[in-house]
Amino acid sequence: MQVPVSRPHMGPAEISYVNKALQENAVSGVYGEFIERFEAEFAEFCDSKYAISCSNGTTALHLALVAAGVKEGDEVLVSTLTNMASFFAVLYIGAKPIPIDIDLQTLTMDPKDLERKITSKTKAIMVVHLFGHPTDMDPVNELARKHKLLVFEDCAEAHGATYKGKKVGSLSHAGGFSFFANKVLTTGEGGMVTTDDPEIAKKARSLKALAFGAASKYMHDDIGFNYRMTNLQAAIGCGQMVVAERLIERRREISHFYSTAFEKYSDHIALPIQKPWAKSVYWMYHIVLREHMVPKRKEIMMSLMSEGIETREGFIPYNLQEIFLNRGWTRAEDCPNANKVAYASFYLPTGPDISQAELDYVADKLSLILDKLVAK
Repeated sequence: MQVPVSRPHMGPAEISYVNKALQENAVSGVYGEFIERFEAEFAEFCDSKYAISCSNGTTALHLALVAAGVKEGDEVLVSTLTNMASFFAVLYIGAKPIPIDIDLQTLTMDPKDLERKITSKTKAIMVVHLFGHPTDMDPVNELARKHKLLVFEDCAEAHGATYKGKKVGSLSHAGGFSFFANKVLTTGEGGMVTTDDPEIAKKARSLKALAFGAASKYMHDDIGFNYRMTNLQAAIGCGQMVVAERLIERRREISHFYSTAFEKYSDHIALPIQKPWAKSVYWMYHIVLREHMVPKRKEIMMSLMSEGIETREGFIPYNLQEIFLNRGWTRAEDCPNANKVAYASFYLPTGPDISQAELDYVADKLSLILDKLVAK
């Protein structure tokens, strides 16, 4: 049996909408009904006033930062354990990202480390709702109000997750979402900025489309970007919105299955948790090996691959990235909690179209591998 780490769900609505866009020759990012429709539906889904579509999650974060006024030389405090796109978006501006350590339970930003690293140059905070679990936002927003800082959410892995009953992407000045093929909701490639701020929304909408002039199109209003989402991608997005809640609940079902199957190994592996104030969407079922098991990570992953089960290593934090260490931009010791996780984690197949037979197969094979390793 071959079990990929993720397969996107493509149903009849997605196919119907894409075919409609094709029949109308509405394939670009400037013409067709689905772009505005997807933006409106996604804004409602996120409890946000505005949603601005764009080409991917990285450009969503970049647009949000620029539209909100982050500039060259500003410090932006970013949760260190993340896909490096979170940091790249800051670097594109010429701003300085500062890595913030994580809480070892949720793997999201540690507010205590955040407070320690605020300086007179700090302009903004970027939290990352990692692997579908929201960040504890109250202490983050409290610090932001105290120091008059902007707050951004990297929601790439957390579509539909909630913090104290409120959707991620609506908990800050602006959120950035990814619709890559393995995300909770997908358009293949694509992104979205969410915000309640009309000025941020207006600026982001202009910048994503080359900042064409209002009075004269080719007298540009600013140095813009070509970050448009196509109508074809938006058509897929509209199809995904039809089944959004079902896709989210499926990932939660998968997580519950895995947690039940692997609960007996809790002395050897740390399983994903869900805080009482959170609803996690479990983008990927992410396992962190206990300290005595860390040297066995490669063996576990290779053994699973030999059985046809695809896995992925967890993210390497900013403060351990050689491209930044070699530039002297960070120090390895800056985020000790993240360091404990960096080479200790991996995630299992979690796509919404995984079958029960495949889930049983993954659980059986990993259990056998762990049994052998524990017995040694």
